[in-house]
Amino acid sequence: MIQIFYGDDRVRAKAEIIKILGQDYEVYEGTDLVSSDLPSLFLGNSLLSGTRSILIRDFFLNKSIADKLLDYLTTPHNVIILELKLDKRSATYKSLKDQIIFKEFALPKNSNFNLVFDIYKIAKVDGPKALALLDKIKTEEEPMMFFGLLVSQAIKDYSTRQGIKEKRALRELSKLDLDLKSTSFQPWLLIESFLLRLSSL
Repeated sequence: MIQIFYGDDRVRAKAEIIKILGQDYEVYEGTDLVSSDLPSLFLGNSLLSGTRSILIRDFFLNKSIADKLLDYLTTPHNVIILELKLDKRSATYKSLKDQIIFKEFALPKNSNFNLVFDIYKIAKVDGPKALALLDKIKTEEEPMMFFGLLVSQAIKDYSTRQGIKEKRALRELSKLDLDLKSTSFQPWLLIESFLLRLSSL
């Protein structure tokens, strides 16, 4: 039997793989496989037992073999294919979706994602207002992840307009990065201090 697991929650996917395949299973990288490997992989027997437990990672990234999966749906082995993403528009997916089991393992969506970028934009003109917004989401966010999003927004701003203010923001974020890694101050205090200074850079 073949099952396809996909999504970015690798922890839950791994737990389900162990539940189905057990602790002792064969692992193959899909990107390393060629067409001639597939008959022995899906139909070949083990010397120790008739049924094998197999995990194949990133099978569909290998375009040269992806559509050949249809030829091996009657495999006697327990096979799980683990993918980060699936193209549900592909002809291969459409051919397979009614014939094998697909399970999605997605990380929960961050409902504050857009608000993080709003905080940066607001801080450029009104630091206290940005801090008021930050207070609403701080308990649900991890400071280093939030800092990473601030950096990505600053880089995006700089790529659009390479002005003095954008350069200063990147310089300040670079200092903040060092401070976050090397001081014992509360991370949120350092981030809040940056947001308050941002409008006057």
